[in-house]
Amino acid sequence: MRHRHAISDEHWARIENLLPGKPGDPGVTAKDNRRFVDAVLWIAKTGAPWRDLPERFGHWYNTWKRFGRWARKGVWQRVFGALQDPDLEWLVLDSTIVRAHQHAAGALKKTAVRPPKRWAAAGAASAPKSIPPSTASACPSGSC
Repeated sequence: MRHRHAISDEHWARIENLLPGKPGDPGVTAKDNRRFVDAVLWIAKTGAPWRDLPERFGHWYNTWKRFGRWARKGVWQRVFGALQDPDLEWLVLDSTIVRAHQHAAGALKKTAVRPPKRWAAAGAASAPKSIPPSTASACPSGSC
């Protein structure tokens, strides 16, 4: 059974031969390229930090290092080129098209515009509470 974030068989067939580690390539032959691609997809789709990578993908540090090596070698550019949908080639989105929520733009919330309500019972017959009554009677001269 394929996991939710795993690469589809169709997409895997399109990129399998573009990835390093094939027999005949210099270095170690990779036996887990598909699992590694699935790990990168899991990170990209969930937005989780690398340290939270599930154990079924291997150790997070090795996956992170391999991701960086592939990025420096241009492997991801080749993969994206192979998986690019030609129908979406001219699709362009920018900030003039996408509209943010009003609070994301710094608009004041409705509660910030209205003054706070005062309780009628609290302010009806009470004296100001800035100086405790014991302090006021302790300084008869008023110089305290």
